[in-house]
Amino acid sequence: MAEWVRDLEFPRLDVPITVDAVYTVAPAGPFPAARGDSLYLSNLDDMVGSRLFTPTVYFYPPEKGRVQGVGKIFRRALADVLVPYYPLSGRLRETREGKLEVFFGPDQGALMVEARSSLRLADLGDLRVPNPAWAPLIYRFKDEGPYQVVHMPLVIAQLTTFVCGGFCLGLRVCHCLCDGLGAMQFVDAWATLARVGPGGRIAPSPCWDREFFRPRVPPRVEFPHAEFASVEEGSSLGFILRETKLVQKCYSVGEEFRTRLKRLAQTDGEPARTGFDALAAHVWRSWVRAIEIRPLDYELRLTFSVNVRPKLRAPPVKEGFYGNALCVACATSTAAALAGGTLAAAAGRVREARVAVTEEYVRSTVDYVEAYRPTRLEFAGKLSITQWTRFSMYESSDFGWGRPLYAGPIDLTPTPQMCVFLPDGDGGSLVVWICLPEYATAKFGECLSQLN
Repeated sequence: MAEWVRDLEFPRLDVPITVDAVYTVAPAGPFPAARGDSLYLSNLDDMVGSRLFTPTVYFYPPEKGRVQGVGKIFRRALADVLVPYYPLSGRLRETREGKLEVFFGPDQGALMVEARSSLRLADLGDLRVPNPAWAPLIYRFKDEGPYQVVHMPLVIAQLTTFVCGGFCLGLRVCHCLCDGLGAMQFVDAWATLARVGPGGRIAPSPCWDREFFRPRVPPRVEFPHAEFASVEEGSSLGFILRETKLVQKCYSVGEEFRTRLKRLAQTDGEPARTGFDALAAHVWRSWVRAIEIRPLDYELRLTFSVNVRPKLRAPPVKEGFYGNALCVACATSTAAALAGGTLAAAAGRVREARVAVTEEYVRSTVDYVEAYRPTRLEFAGKLSITQWTRFSMYESSDFGWGRPLYAGPIDLTPTPQMCVFLPDGDGGSLVVWICLPEYATAKFGECLSQLN
């Protein structure tokens, strides 16, 4: 494989964990909600794809004399940050219409777990590469369903110490309350209060304002919204994903390679494609070629989230807003056009889908969810890409122990048709993390490393 695209291996291992304590962490002071109160969630918060927790881990190296009392520091700062971020201390419930809302009842607060492992951080392998074997570092309830959010703590944190003196924060934040940018705003505020104490100033001040995305009356759906469409699985993809062994693979993609991809993705006389357009198109084409989807005239979909904050001008989203301000863009193409066509053509389709997410499209999405309230994720013919490179994962998570060695997710399941772009903590490279049928991994790596 070319030097600018490297296959990153992660070891298969067991991570033994002993849970020492489980705490309910309530806000440290008064906040503007009483028992029995509820808060409105927008339709962007309550889309079917947001009804889940986003799990992440943060590894911190040993620092002499500073591992003692780490749990107390994290708990105290969590209680402090839950005052301005008080909605995260509530719970979700369904109204009669099936819509979610935040409510404040007798069971409140975040969950904080303190645990220890007999391993050293060095035993976990390359900490730059997300590893599903790290799952014990993120707390889950024994009887918890894969998409369970109702009546759950909305912040679930596990602090695990290792025998070397290093430690790990495993964090789950409910996606219904925060998108990726909002979650990192919350983590940054928590980290600030851990570093400087309860008198510290957090910036920006958190803004709830979910009413900004209220639907119009009556709802006006003005676009076809292919991202929500129920499509009959008429290709070999469904059978392949059901009947073959799936594996998770990681590839480091260098900056020079991405620069060349972007250059190849341009077409004279057409609008410029971004680096994301080029890489997303390249991964999509490599995925189709490696899996060998049939029939070739079957129309496939590539979906990805678009941050709509910069697109909303009349009025703009308020500073400090930490809710979901995302819409799902959807590019379409036949398997034949992807497998046999040019990178520039595929990148053009990605760009068209991205720029189609306008202010009007956002309002139409809100109204679509209001009118139809989809209750299931549609996967037919689809690959979904999530771009974590835009999140300040490493910069936002200094709790007083410096930048983490790794900050990010660890597992792509339970959604097999998923690809994630991750920042490399060291700088210029980017990590492409994808779930593939085992038989297709060699060909995918080969296609990914080729500039054509």
